[in-house]
Amino acid sequence: MSLVSAHNEWDPLEEVVIGTAVGAQIPRGDRSLFAIEYTSFGSPENIPSGPLSRQVIEETEAELVELCDALESLGITVRRPAPRDHSVIFSTPDWETDGFYDYCPRDGLLTVGQTVIETPMVLRSRFHEPLAYRELLLEYFESGARWISAPKPRLLDEMYRPERPAGQRLGNGEPAFDAANVLRLGTDILYLVSDSGNEKGWQWLQSVLGSAYTVHPCRDIYASTHVDSTIVPLRPGLVLLNPERVNERNMPEVLRKWDHIWAPDMVDIGYTGPRAHASPWIGMNLLVVRPDLVVADARQPELIRALEKHGIDVLPAKLTHSRTLGGGFHCVSLDVRRTGHLETYR
Repeated sequence: MSLVSAHNEWDPLEEVVIGTAVGAQIPRGDRSLFAIEYTSFGSPENIPSGPLSRQVIEETEAELVELCDALESLGITVRRPAPRDHSVIFSTPDWETDGFYDYCPRDGLLTVGQTVIETPMVLRSRFHEPLAYRELLLEYFESGARWISAPKPRLLDEMYRPERPAGQRLGNGEPAFDAANVLRLGTDILYLVSDSGNEKGWQWLQSVLGSAYTVHPCRDIYASTHVDSTIVPLRPGLVLLNPERVNERNMPEVLRKWDHIWAPDMVDIGYTGPRAHASPWIGMNLLVVRPDLVVADARQPELIRALEKHGIDVLPAKLTHSRTLGGGFHCVSLDVRRTGHLETYR
């Protein structure tokens, strides 16, 4: 029986991959990193490349271990990526760079049903990130899962347009998207069109998933990168929404009849270094364990109260450097297997 089976964001969690902060660094400055993450620094040469501080890495890794322990105490199988050296330089015929981190397995791998997809990520430094999970992917494949990889994008200079406003900095010459641009609602799949996911990306995903699914491109919602601090499905008919980004005009059609929890203002937990890789809204980045239980930041009391009013208990946890590293609880987790079956929730 396939070890991979995940049809939505909320069915009871059985197996999950949790990332690691070990070896995390800021990659060398190139056009992709500049356009998507660092345009405010003026040029790629100004990007503060190099290893992250020992304190950030050690504190984050300790908190990730605590998260793993908490999930395992609930009977959930937890897997981790193998350590890698991100300082190694690699190249294609078109460019040369080094690595980033393996903190966010949510970005490079997408599970839909019994299929796991290596996505065509938009940063050159993340080109080989799925290698961190190769042994796991082989195990999942041998258990009966379908394992595919999107066409590797060339990521040429012309793919990036740092001179344009946010939301227009990723070109559309080839399919490119991070898995964290995608949310699964059974047969309906939401795909955020943004600087980390282009139009050809959702078209490719629709072609691969076939007629059993409808991939809905979500435009003009959040220009920057991923969707999971903007729209958080909690259970059938209930969704947490970011009030600064989602409104009646741009709300995905499939969510209009759902009940909406409008996220309260987040407590800003701050960041370390010259730039935050996430806004304070990373506080609403949740991992749904089951429809009545989520992992949420213990330092967000208003959010916790809002969830509890809707019958959702909170497993409180911390990722102190989530703004520094650009990833909350949904980002650092890849749900591999959940109970349940493919359904339509419109």
